Amino acid sequence: MPLDPQRFLDDLHMLRSFGASGVGKGVVRQAYSEADIAARKWLAGRMTEAGLEPHFDPLGNLFGLAAGRSLLVGSHSDSQPEGGWLDGALGVVAGLEIARASREAGGPLISCVSFQDEEGRFGVLTGSDVWTGKLALDAADGFTDSAGNTLAGMRAQMAELTGSFLPHERFSGFLEMHIEQGPYLEETGLGIGVVTDIVGIRDMRITFSGRQNHAGTTPMHLRRDAFQALSAFNAALNSRFANVVTPATVWTIGHVALHPNASSVVPGCVEFSMQWRDADAERLAWMETLVKETAREIAADHGVTAELGPVMGIEPAAMDTRFQAELEAAAEVSAPGKWRKMPSGALHDAANLATVMPAGMLFVPSTGGISHAFDEDTPEADLVLGLQVLDRAARGLAV
Repeated sequence: MPLDPQRFLDDLHMLRSFGASGVGKGVVRQAYSEADIAARKWLAGRMTEAGLEPHFDPLGNLFGLAAGRSLLVGSHSDSQPEGGWLDGALGVVAGLEIARASREAGGPLISCVSFQDEEGRFGVLTGSDVWTGKLALDAADGFTDSAGNTLAGMRAQMAELTGSFLPHERFSGFLEMHIEQGPYLEETGLGIGVVTDIVGIRDMRITFSGRQNHAGTTPMHLRRDAFQALSAFNAALNSRFANVVTPATVWTIGHVALHPNASSVVPGCVEFSMQWRDADAERLAWMETLVKETAREIAADHGVTAELGPVMGIEPAAMDTRFQAELEAAAEVSAPGKWRKMPSGALHDAANLATVMPAGMLFVPSTGGISHAFDEDTPEADLVLGLQVLDRAARGLAV
């Protein structure tokens, strides 16, 4: 297939212009924003020029359809509130270039896609969640963003563009290319990562409630300090996880809301998020047990109460073995000895697609391991290498 690397890079930079932050190559292109909708309309035009049929489904997922059952290649084009230019966009434009080049050469049928709201303005992987049937559209419509906007209200802005949901059977499988969003490939001098699994995630909120009191007159031994309970919980959990986790397991207390959050007041309440990720479902379950046991024990020790919210979860997803093999073979041709098999510690649409069709995924390096930031970047030579590997694998899988 006559891949055109310069055309690919030009399209990638053009997509960056929609929602350009003015800081480096960063973008601000959250789902359903003016910049996001404008970018999707531009992508639809490029699909038409490529001889593909653009199709928006009810959620705003944009497909560029070949004329028949085909391999689907793509990712997402929405961004974080302060996003990088490659996160998701790389896979979308790679899918467009591969589908376009195949059609120009009379090659196998390949379609492309940009899923909506992968970054979670309203949910988690919302566009592919709904399309794959994991989440009902009416349930998703009730989701709200941080400003109180509903998904139903925001997607109504695209109503004149949208059609029906496409059947999964229209596609023979799914490939996604993405930046690694971590340091491994760059630190080891590798050019390609062939993804074996996408980790599962567990997420919950915990609240410790104690007694708000005067910070100057309340003796330490009489305090029911919610923040001290959180501090003890964090230290105890790290210790208890030590004999359970692997080097690839991660856990994070990412959001903390302290009340009343004043310098002269003993904190009476703290609510915080607790998230953990691993590729093994049994390990995720054991970690959940430890989280709950530790929270209850720490609460009792510190004279506070513990309220444990529901545990939200996304299951680990293994990539299809045949798709992995094609990506490995393609990587060895284009980057001999410069690739490795590896898990993904971040969520991607491929995890949802793997539940309804064979799926595969590859990574290219992230400069400094940085993503979800305006200074996210990857050398263009690495982007083109990823395109070439993905293209070779797509040719083998689309026949």
